[in-house]
Amino acid sequence: MASRYNKNRGTRFRGPLHRTNERIRVPSVRVIDEDGEQLGVMDSRDAVQRARQEGKDLVEVAPNAKPPVCRIIDYGKFLYEEKKKAAEAKKKQVTVQVKEIKFRPGTDDHDYQYRMERARGWIADGDKVRATIAFRGREMTHRELGANLLAKLRDDLVDIADVEVTPKMEGYQMFVIFVPKKQQVATKQPAKKE
Repeated sequence: MASRYNKNRGTRFRGPLHRTNERIRVPSVRVIDEDGEQLGVMDSRDAVQRARQEGKDLVEVAPNAKPPVCRIIDYGKFLYEEKKKAAEAKKKQVTVQVKEIKFRPGTDDHDYQYRMERARGWIADGDKVRATIAFRGREMTHRELGANLLAKLRDDLVDIADVEVTPKMEGYQMFVIFVPKKQQVATKQPAKKE
């Protein structure tokens, strides 16, 4: 039996992204041609007529300006370039992840070294690192062991990381968050572009 509810309710077409040609209803507009030269302020009907003579479209690019700014360009080409710019901006956007390493108050030296090296690698990649110490049962009476372990970790990572969140308790866990140092992140960014 077919469902009686419309599944595509929210996918209604909202119209074009930019007003073009006859959809521009303001009396006068500032016109820029395809090469970027300003043609000045003119009547919107005259601007549409001029765009049609060139075989192009009149596209409103800055609707909030006084008067609105329009360009004489091919609308399909304009949309393609806008999409390309958005994709390029998205590619350049840097995402920072929060990685986590977990300790116990009795974590042995080799385990500590291994986890510290992992944290060092993540920080070098530009990610944040959350170091957590989990306490169980009677271990809560010896919180200073956890605080000492986090202080040792802070001292070992002081050359490449800053402390974003100082050590604090949250239930049966004590944690601290490390972030890469500013100059280290700045030098890492150009390497990612290549």
